[in-house]
Amino acid sequence: MRGIELTKVSIMAIVLASMAVVYALTSVSVSLRSVGNIKALGVGVYGDSGCTQSVSSIDWGLAEPGAVKNVTVYIRNEGNAPITLSLQTANWNPANAANYISLSWSYGGQTISPNQVVGVTLSLSISSSITGITSFSFDIIISAVG
Repeated sequence: MRGIELTKVSIMAIVLASMAVVYALTSVSVSLRSVGNIKALGVGVYGDSGCTQSVSSIDWGLAEPGAVKNVTVYIRNEGNAPITLSLQTANWNPANAANYISLSWSYGGQTISPNQVVGVTLSLSISSSITGITSFSFDIIISAVG
């Protein structure tokens, strides 16, 4: 009888250990560390609507695969003519990060008058299939045309 109880305990221990191994193999979570440097051409980029806190970089913090991280910035036309804006990214490090990470924004293409300020949400999207990247950086280029 005692041998049967020991066998049951041994089997239960093996089952629990196997479940732990399966969980560890199927539950992978990766956090990414990132920073985006901002280069603004013909405009000012600020962290507040009063345009008192200039923004030169964005620390996106930790981002999980499949996540979208949002940051709101305020863009002011610092020229003397109406403009529209364009957004680009460059200098990805590592270079293949651009295959898994994208940046978009809420700017709708409206004309921005001199000294006018518009709030824009920048959205960083991390692909759920990202692998081999634990940190990255890139430049965010906001250009004025007008």
